[in-house]
Order: sequence, then C-alpha cells, then structure tokens
Amino acid sequence: MTAISDLRSLRDALREFCAARDWHRYHTPKNLVMALSVEAAELVEHFQWATPEESLNLAAAQRAEVADEIADVLIYLTELADVLEIDPIAAARAKIVKNALKYPAPSR
Repeated sequence: MTAISDLRSLRDALREFCAARDWHRYHTPKNLVMALSVEAAELVEHFQWATPEESLNLAAAQRAEVADEIADVLIYLTELADVLEIDPIAAARAKIVKNALKYPAPSR
C-alpha cells in the first residue's frame, strides 16, 4: 500500500479498499452518515465523564483507542464527501470565511 499523506491519497486508498471488497453498493450517503454518527459517538465515549484536565492527558492505551476512533470518523467523512462529490477542504475553507463573518474577532 502506498503512503497516505494527504486527503486525496486517503480518498483514493479508500476507493481502492472498498472496490476490492465490493462495498460501494453499501456506501450510500444515508449509510455513510449513519456510520459516521456511530463512530463519532464512540469517540465521545472516551471523554464522556472526563474532566477537562483528564481529556488533555490521556493514557497511552486510551490515546491509541481515540486515534482509532478519529480514524474511523475521518474515513467515513472522507467517503461521504467522495460519494457526494464535495471537496471537504474547499467546504472547510468556505465555512471558515462564513464563520469569520458570523463571529468577528474582537477588536484589540
């Protein structure tokens, strides 16, 4: 497997992975967003009862589990964007512009 160093190569690797298993027929926007929601909830579980300090100081094993959940969220989000033909980087940049207008930085 080639190195995955950016979002485009991640998307391409996911396309290849899913094609090899004939999973594309299951990867509808509805199914992907449901899976994304489940994975996001699994990520939340790691922090649900943690104090702010505890959430910043994860033990190595818990950090590894959180990394796996972050990966799952990223994978499903990348696949959803791919299926819907949305460039997530362009969407994020546009959202930052909208947020800057909606929430201007305070004057100093």
